Amino acid sequence: MVGVRQILTEESNKVDVGLFTSLKHLTATFIAIAHTRIDLLRTDLEEERLRLMSLLLMAFVSLFCLCVGIVFLAILMVVALWDTHRILVLSAVTGIFLLAGAILCGLAIRTLKTMPRMFEASLAELSKDQQQLDAD
Repeated sequence: MVGVRQILTEESNKVDVGLFTSLKHLTATFIAIAHTRIDLLRTDLEEERLRLMSLLLMAFVSLFCLCVGIVFLAILMVVALWDTHRILVLSAVTGIFLLAGAILCGLAIRTLKTMPRMFEASLAELSKDQQQLDAD
């Protein structure tokens, strides 16, 4: 009788150990998946931050240079043609400024509309994970 109880106890312990080991592995897998996804999200955030900072820096420097150049060009044109066609030159310079501003505003809006979605890589990986879980 003692032998049967001992065998049953050993089998019960094996099931318990197997169950706990399985749960331990499952928990470790979920933690690894979460860690990977968080790391991917962090990488996406860093890339977006760097892209935004470089875009803003280029935009400010280019705007400054363009503005200074355009102002000097306008002054040069007005001074050069002051005696003969000052009204025409001032009107043309004003029209050019307004046209350039409208074109650049349109380009900026188009660029904002065509920018890639934030966290696109993270969302794609999460979608793959969801599909794999649904398949099981």
